[in-house]
Amino acid sequence: MPSIPFSEFKQRRAQLLAQLSDNCVVVMSAAKEVTRSRDTEYAFRQNSDFHYLTGFPEPDAWLILEKIDGVTSSTLVCRVKDKTAEIWQGRRIGKDLAKQQYLFDSTASLDELVTVLKDKLNNKDVLYWAQGDDKSTDKQIFKLLAELRASVRSGKIAPEQQIDVRPLIHEMRLFKSVNEIAVMRQAGEISAAAHKRAMLFSAAQVKSGKDVTEYQLEAEIHHHFAMNKARYPAYGTIVGGGDNACILHYTENKDEINPDDLVLIDAGCELEGYAADITRTFPVSGKFSPEQKAIYQLVLNTQQAVFDAIKPGARLKDLTDLSVEVITQGLIELGILQGELNTLIDQNAHRAFYMHGLSHWLGLDVHDVGLYNIDGEARPLKEGMVFTVEPGIYIDAESQCDPKWHGIGVRIEDNVVITQNGFENLTHPVPKTIEEIEGLMA
Repeated sequence: MPSIPFSEFKQRRAQLLAQLSDNCVVVMSAAKEVTRSRDTEYAFRQNSDFHYLTGFPEPDAWLILEKIDGVTSSTLVCRVKDKTAEIWQGRRIGKDLAKQQYLFDSTASLDELVTVLKDKLNNKDVLYWAQGDDKSTDKQIFKLLAELRASVRSGKIAPEQQIDVRPLIHEMRLFKSVNEIAVMRQAGEISAAAHKRAMLFSAAQVKSGKDVTEYQLEAEIHHHFAMNKARYPAYGTIVGGGDNACILHYTENKDEINPDDLVLIDAGCELEGYAADITRTFPVSGKFSPEQKAIYQLVLNTQQAVFDAIKPGARLKDLTDLSVEVITQGLIELGILQGELNTLIDQNAHRAFYMHGLSHWLGLDVHDVGLYNIDGEARPLKEGMVFTVEPGIYIDAESQCDPKWHGIGVRIEDNVVITQNGFENLTHPVPKTIEEIEGLMA
């Protein structure tokens, strides 16, 4: 299975420092454990920016980067080795192994944090950090800055300038390396197989006369993730049958699904911190009705039209406009919208049925970081950018159209990476055409 070497995390730290002014310090804190109920915690998930620069998997750690007269250094502060705590709560890496394995120039234990931070902040011109990202981190840094300012007669000097480090990190994260793409490709393959498993389970249940529920399909998908070293989904899995498919972020996943309905599943695993994000819509019985087939084919045609236009230099805004044009024209031809194409587009008439955007960046976050516009203009796509392509049509029971369309919600979503000459679909293994889906489920 692909993986990202520790040397790449070290290289990222160097790349960030190369962009910073001299005599500066960068301070970042890791995520903290979050209470689930009373004395239990949610499964820990590292802060994405912290993970991007360190690969370090533990809570409560701190990363400190320095640049002095052009010379750079990195320091990690982490939890102390504690035999009793490790018996009860799990093994800790500790500062010695952290330095060796994660390639930091120096490490310190968490009980040394205040001393280390104050020393690193002192006599620096610029402090880079993510102010406002975490209240406890803000409180710690503001307290130390105040102490340094109060100690000016003893030679202490607080940084005069404070700059948000996140825009620099997020621009780096937008462009995926070869190793990152390999991990995301694997996440896509695992997630694709999970979607196929859900289709097969649904067909088997119907054929044996058993009910199909949203939570059963969710369980099938999550089981496949975990059995393939992707223990957690990258986001709340959406399994919406019938009218529930018209709720964009439906995650209750509690209802029985009518055998005549479509089910929309939006699910992707997280692998080494990286998200896959796939949506497929299929008939629970394995056979599309004529109305379901018409809407599904329109969405599929829209995605294919977008695929045909993806290349380096294209812009997400233009791809979105293309998807709106194809969907609007298709809805006119089906009699769901009435009017002239350009007029309906100007009126945003499609938003009654296609109310979300076409795509978003994808990476360590399912809605990943990175600017969509530069200087007020949509940025051109470049090699290494990864994003989703996810047109959809949703016709709920209150839609002002022929009731024969009611309860049909369709979204088709894949993950693509821009290459030197075009793009690669990282999630292509999932059946997508009507013939492929009905064939698999037959």
